[in-house]
This record gives sequence, structure tokens and C-alpha cells, in this order.
Amino acid sequence: MTRGAAETTVRQLAPEERLRRLELMVTRRLDGMLQGQYLGLLPGPGSEFAGSREYRPGEDEVRWMDWAVTARTNVPHVREVDADRELTTWVLVDGSASMDFGTAEVEKRELAVAAVAAVGFLTAGAGNRLGAHVLRRDGIRRVPARTGRVHLQALLHELLGARREEAGADGADLATAIEGLQRAAIHRGLAVVVSDFLDDAPDGEFAWERPLKRLAARHQVLAVEVTDPRELELPDVGLITFVDPETGRRREVSTGNRQLRERYAAAALEQRAAVAAALRRIGVSHLPLRTDRDWVADIVHHVLNQRRRAAAAPARPRPTGGVR
Repeated sequence: MTRGAAETTVRQLAPEERLRRLELMVTRRLDGMLQGQYLGLLPGPGSEFAGSREYRPGEDEVRWMDWAVTARTNVPHVREVDADRELTTWVLVDGSASMDFGTAEVEKRELAVAAVAAVGFLTAGAGNRLGAHVLRRDGIRRVPARTGRVHLQALLHELLGARREEAGADGADLATAIEGLQRAAIHRGLAVVVSDFLDDAPDGEFAWERPLKRLAARHQVLAVEVTDPRELELPDVGLITFVDPETGRRREVSTGNRQLRERYAAAALEQRAAVAAALRRIGVSHLPLRTDRDWVADIVHHVLNQRRRAAAAPARPRPTGGVR
């Protein structure tokens, strides 16, 4: 059986069968590779206020300054926090039309679902809850935060079985969806945004930057960027027709033009670099995933890097929930 035929067969599987394959991949490859007690996707302190102490230059971050105590004592103080016993994770999944694209082993939408499955597994624990907002063309589908494996399976099943949206007038956008997630996530916890971040930045700033920055002011945020190799460079395959999945517009392009392919690759590289720079400015953790790469290995590499960073950092209050 050729590779193309195998990919077609996998994509034509029923959501239940694809979900079983996805669960086996996540549990077999992640379980046992990432062991620990409450060392999660992101390093950082807890959220429950436990008092104040004097600021230690070179060890403490300015963002944890307790300005009220500092003003009363004229001595810099920082807030001390205790780690939460339970972790609430909110996932925002971009289900817009641009996510229905894929030229490798999986589509971007399927890779987004796989990322949600990994997050659900890595944050699983007694009392830990998982909620989701799914951005669709007809609005935002909200799934309340609940505990348990059955809840995670139901969420993944819904994401895998979601129907394709037809091109047309836009409904909610990513910025609006992030604002909605911020309103729903009342208690401090982990927020994961899974998207291709394919938005324009006419004034040098993406529309989702400010809402994401406000979300990161209260929560630990992980931005999972999903891309496909054909979004980064064009192959030389002659005359082809491009269809904008968001608007339905069509345009014929001759990929045999080397200069065109070079301009396309340069523009794509510039856009991806702009997204990465924006996420750095906001101060959130960035996990890029590609449809033509081993996404499990990329997630493992990311988590291990976070563990090394947490181990190398000065002693801090115990991080909030994560990997068991």
C-alpha cells in the first residue's frame, strides 16, 4: 500500500476509530516518558496568595511585586503564593476554515485535536479539570470545565467529528475567542490556545495580541502554533488553483516560476517570524507543531525543556498541577 493510500484510509476512518488510534499514540508514547509530580506543561508559581516578603534582587521578578506593602513600608516586597491543589485547564481550539488544510500525514485540524489530547493527558490528575472553547464559523462552542477521562474523550470525539465549515462571511475571530476564554476562566490556571495564527497585522500588531496579553496576566498560557509545510513553501508542480478557505476566492498560480516560489517562502517565513516575535513580546510559552513532523516528540521536547528551566531557576513556590 502506498503512503498516499494509507493516509487516505486513515483520514476516512470514523471519529471513534481515529480517537482510539489517537489515545493509543498519546498514552503509549507520553506515558512513561514524562514522569513527575506536578511538573506540567509550563513552569511557574501557584496562584493562592500566601503573604509577602522582601524583594531579592536577581531572584525575584518585578511582576510579582506587592506594591501595596511596598508603599506602606518603603521597602520592596513581593507576593508569595501557594500552589493550587487542583488545576483548571482551558483550551481554545481554532476550528476556522484555514485549519481544514493538510498535505502531510495529518491535517491541521487533526493535529490540533492531537495537541488537545496531549494537554488533557499531561494535566490529568485527581480533581484537575479541563474545559474548552472551540472557534467555529457559526460562533464559539463552549464546553464547561469538568474532570475525568470520559469528559476528555467526549471533547476529543466532538473535535474529530466536527463538520467542515463552508467559506463565507466570518463570525467570531481569534481575538474575540480569546476574550471569551478570559471571561470564562475565572480562577487562575493554565490556558492553551491552539491555532495557526494566520491573521494579518496591518499596523504591525496582530488583533489577538492584546487579548492574549490580558489572558497571560492572570493565567499561565501556552500557544500551540499549527502549520503545514505547504504554507511555508511551494513545490514546483506547474499550474495549480489556490482556494482561500476563509473566503472561497480562487486564483491560478504557476508554481514553475522560481522567483514566485522564493517570494512565497520569504513572505511565509516573515509571517511565522512575526507570530513568534509577538508571542515572545506577550511572554507566553510557544510550542510550534507541524503536520509533517513527529508532534509527540516535539511536545516531549517542549515539556523536558520546561522542566530544565524550572530546575535551573531559583527556588520558588511549588508549580501548579501538571504531569503525574
